[in-house]
Amino acid sequence: MRLKLGLTPQNREFFTLLADASRNAVDIARLLTELLDGFPDTGVELIGRIKDAEHKGDRLTRSVVDLLNRTRATPFDRDDIYRLANALDDICDHIDEAADKLALLGVKVVPEPAKAQASVILRAAVELVEAVALLDGFKDSSKHLIALRDLEGEGDRLVRDAVAGLFRSGQDPISIIRWKDIYEQLEDAVDACENAADVLEAILVKNH
Repeated sequence: MRLKLGLTPQNREFFTLLADASRNAVDIARLLTELLDGFPDTGVELIGRIKDAEHKGDRLTRSVVDLLNRTRATPFDRDDIYRLANALDDICDHIDEAADKLALLGVKVVPEPAKAQASVILRAAVELVEAVALLDGFKDSSKHLIALRDLEGEGDRLVRDAVAGLFRSGQDPISIIRWKDIYEQLEDAVDACENAADVLEAILVKNH
């Protein structure tokens, strides 16, 4: 049975770093919603801020890995710490790539399904913050994990309908390919949120 009391400062640092990473995922998801709502007028500024948040996510992930390398006894399974840190970082990576594609692919108008997908990502990231905050003490986060599953399903439906709509729209092939690529990048961000939920569920199971 794993002891939950008397954790060393290093052990507590894992919870702090993961909480910081989850909050950074919320920040970058919020920036994405702002970007899609105001694009292209606010594109340059917000894409730059998204890039900064993605770099912050990378630094936090490196800090987790460095701490893992320096710590013999971790507060929960080492692989789960590594997987959770990477899933949170993946959210940032996919959002950053989607933002880059808006500029690189010459997007002029953002369709409503993309804005709806960004809303799903933000809501999922908020649920992750709540769930990660409950890791310290291994408190029950099942409510948030259920919400994350529901949001993943909502995201899948949005992307499926959006891509089908593209092929019915009569748009030129370049526009179809452009938006199919962006939609799939946004879907990957939702999937990263679900991956984080899978890790959190595994941690709960192992520590109860």
